[in-house]
Amino acid sequence: MYRPMHLSADQPKPIVLTPLSSVSAPVGNLDRQGLLAEIVEARRHVNRWQARELAAIEAFAASAEGARGVAKELALELRMSERQAARQIALASALATRLPESFKAMFRGDLDPHRASKIAEPTAMLSDDLARKVDLLVADRICEKDAYAVRRCVNRVVANVDPNGYAKRSRERRRTRRVELRHEEDGMSSLRASLPAEVASSIYARVDRVARRLRGKRDHRTLDAIRADVFADLCLGDHKGRKVDPRAEVFIYLDFFTWLKLRDKPAEMAGHGQIPAWLARRIAKAPGSVVRRILTDPVSGHPIDSGRRRYRPRSSTDAFVRIRDRECRTPGCHRPAQVCDLDHVQAWARGGVTSTGNLCGLCSKDHRLKDEPGWHYEMSGDQLVITTPTGRQYRSAPEPLHDPVEDSPPRSLVPQDKSVPDPSNRDQDPAVPTATNPPDEGDQK
Repeated sequence: MYRPMHLSADQPKPIVLTPLSSVSAPVGNLDRQGLLAEIVEARRHVNRWQARELAAIEAFAASAEGARGVAKELALELRMSERQAARQIALASALATRLPESFKAMFRGDLDPHRASKIAEPTAMLSDDLARKVDLLVADRICEKDAYAVRRCVNRVVANVDPNGYAKRSRERRRTRRVELRHEEDGMSSLRASLPAEVASSIYARVDRVARRLRGKRDHRTLDAIRADVFADLCLGDHKGRKVDPRAEVFIYLDFFTWLKLRDKPAEMAGHGQIPAWLARRIAKAPGSVVRRILTDPVSGHPIDSGRRRYRPRSSTDAFVRIRDRECRTPGCHRPAQVCDLDHVQAWARGGVTSTGNLCGLCSKDHRLKDEPGWHYEMSGDQLVITTPTGRQYRSAPEPLHDPVEDSPPRSLVPQDKSVPDPSNRDQDPAVPTATNPPDEGDQK
């Protein structure tokens, strides 16, 4: 494998923060020119330290015995997602082995990791020799450009040095078109479609054209909001173009008194996070919804009822573990429990039992990682302890669905709805998984 020659000569050991005499020194006595100079100099130091960090990441990944667990181990230690860690490793490897000029620019403080990634990504499919050729050709052009301009510049050079490969990759990218859902805050999500350029442009043009036609003087929506509504209407229409209501196949966790509209505590949607109470009630009560409504004790925060509507039937143990875990139990992974695997922490073949105390939800990727050399998992009560190949330990326990409260409405204010469980009576339905009445420990999957 190619390695850049003696990059250590460009690496500060240690980096001396001058003229920044101290990172905690006050800057309020500087004029605007001085503040701007301070910002630029600080950024140069940050870039150099980040280059040093990437060099260490590359060496850490190269020294690992098995490649599959490296990103996960790094993610756990740096408190980031595995995907972010994998991107850091890929960038570090590209800079250290294929893009030496860009790496040198980082060590000089002239290039930051974000702009460096705009060089690494378009050159990822090139051979090492072609990647280094592109790196050399753009070395004098990139340091003064913003990230978008860097990416555009590199794309032009890549297309020129490898025209046949560029055409082939363009055809391949069209075959990997996809749609992605990304959850955000305040009950919102983004839907991203990776499509051929002419298709995406045509879709946007149609949405924009319809939105502008619908926009009226009495419509208080912004044009962006109208575009979003038009797009949703087009996507949710049936085969005859008629709008249909969305079907929700999700877990909704609601405080018991929030369900009864006696308070408005935020609820939780599995895989998304917090949503406002009004939205949770709307989804859970929608006639077309296929949801799993989980009611929680307003005092303890533990589940008291798992509802009766579900997308597919599960055993009581399976249901209880998914309700308890809510997401993949590996720190940093937020895959909803209903799409995770239920894993025996102590393997079945080694005497592990099928019980709530030995089962936890792991996404398929983390489930496979569990069997990699050096990875060890233990369960103590609800707490999962993960030991990585370097001996670091990380603990994972389901948090209460909400903070315990002491201001529960008086019992006399609670409507006597027999279809809704009374949180003070845990024994009214033995089939309902609760914190004090867990499902049968011997229940087999």
